Amino acid sequence: MVLMLLPAIFFGWSLGANDASNIFGPAVSTGLVRFRIAAIVSALFILIGAVVGGSRGLETIGSISDQTLFTAAISSLSAAVAMTLMTRLGLPASASQAMVGSIMGIGILTGIVQWHILVRVFAAWLGTPIGGLLFGYLGYRFLGFFFRRIRSLYVQDVSLKIAAVVIGAYGAYALGANHAGSVFGVFSGIIPIEQAALFGGLSIGLGVVTYSKRVMLTVGKQILALDHFASVVAVLGMSFTVWFYSLVGVPVSTSQAIVGAVIGSGIARGSKVANKKVLGRIVLGWFQTPLIAGLISASIYSLARLIQGA
Repeated sequence: MVLMLLPAIFFGWSLGANDASNIFGPAVSTGLVRFRIAAIVSALFILIGAVVGGSRGLETIGSISDQTLFTAAISSLSAAVAMTLMTRLGLPASASQAMVGSIMGIGILTGIVQWHILVRVFAAWLGTPIGGLLFGYLGYRFLGFFFRRIRSLYVQDVSLKIAAVVIGAYGAYALGANHAGSVFGVFSGIIPIEQAALFGGLSIGLGVVTYSKRVMLTVGKQILALDHFASVVAVLGMSFTVWFYSLVGVPVSTSQAIVGAVIGSGIARGSKVANKKVLGRIVLGWFQTPLIAGLISASIYSLARLIQGA
């Protein structure tokens, strides 16, 4: 049993290494928050979010297809390999899409896929970047009205640093609540939900602390030229979006949410996309991730069945 859970733990580590950029990437890349502080706050509140609010996402992922311990392990391993590949390339990727792609890769081969659940998941994926953009834009407009009335530059600076940490903590909570399902959802019918949420939160936090700095420097710095205020608002927009879908019970892409929020707050500020090539690579990664994960899981499953048959 323990050995079969290792791929999911590895996947959680990969997710944390990648998705920490979506919480503190803009603030770290602009120098507003130190990486060490960002990593510690993220790991702590991801764990809290997973334990307190992760059950709905776990149930959704677990209901896409019937799972055995063996197929759950293959799905987790395949999603982890896909996420690690994207992280190695320095690209934000979607953990939920990687996991769903892995599940579908095996589910299509076995003929067991709950398509009505996938329709709800796909609809949420489409709404995620739009929600991030909307919240980012409105947040910048609304909060900017009050922020500009602070005359002291020192007070502005202190307020932004505090806000960056507080909003980052909220974003980490939302990420943990949403992505516990992405990590251990395939095991939700095999081990208790509480254990799945705890293991998910711990593994994601480990990835944040040990291997997240590279991707943090991609989001927020190379997509748009953000100032400190816009970067904080972008994380707030992402957090609202991801938290909403946590309540709905659908794991979504925090990468899509933060990119949408970064663009939304940047548009409200009057910025233009700084590096369209980087943005294009990120968008392409959203489509590549589930496809790659699905091909990996289908290949591993087919190979394992072939060996068993021999």
